[in-house]
Order: sequence, then C-alpha cells, then structure tokens
Amino acid sequence: MSSLNAFLHPIMVENKEVIISNRFLEKDKPVPFIIRPITQEENKYLIKKFSKRDKKGADTFDRAEYVQAMTASAVVFPDLTNAELQKEYGVLGESALLQKMLYVGEYATLAQAIQEISGLDKNINEDIEEAKN
Repeated sequence: MSSLNAFLHPIMVENKEVIISNRFLEKDKPVPFIIRPITQEENKYLIKKFSKRDKKGADTFDRAEYVQAMTASAVVFPDLTNAELQKEYGVLGESALLQKMLYVGEYATLAQAIQEISGLDKNINEDIEEAKN
C-alpha cells in the first residue's frame, strides 16, 4: 500500500515560457509569454460561469467564451490586467486584450500550450493501459 506522502507533496508544474509570436521583440529576440496550468477548481468555476439554463430548462454552454477565459486566465506574462496595455489595444478585459493582440494562429498556439501544461493533451485511457502492462 502506498503512503499519503505522494499526495501531500505532489510535484508542482512550473510556469512555462512559450514563444507565441515573432512579432513581440525585445533586442531583436522574441519575448515569450509565461503560462501556468489551470486547476480543476478554476476549470469548474469557468464551466459554471459559461453554462446557462433558459426558462424552459435547456442547458447551453458557451464553449468559445469558456476557452477564451481559460486561455486568458493562464497567462502570467504579459500582465493582461495592465491598464496601459489594454488602453494601447483599445479594449477592456484580459480575454478581449488577448484576442486583439494575437493573430488566429498565435492564439491557437497559446491555447494549445495552456492545454498541454494543464494536462488536457493526455489521453487518460492510454496511461491506464500503460500502467496495466
């Protein structure tokens, strides 16, 4: 039987630097975005935030807004809450800023990196099969 030590002291995933674009340069070098993993607690909050029930009891989920909010909340740098940065792009809010800053391919690269660092790129069934063998 295993001890609880592994659960009391899990390996923490470090923030990760990701080059999203060659358009954001400093001294002719691309400046990386810094991202962090999203916890299930944060994910649950976002799912609830973007889930609605109409008067007839039908549930709807705004997946696009959910993904945009999740992506923005995982960005550590640049600081998307920075008023000067939002003003420069003429937007209010972290999600709106990120959408205005990035081209579609850059945004997709960022979203994919966040999903990977958060563990959404793994197929749990493959891990279970590997553990069985």
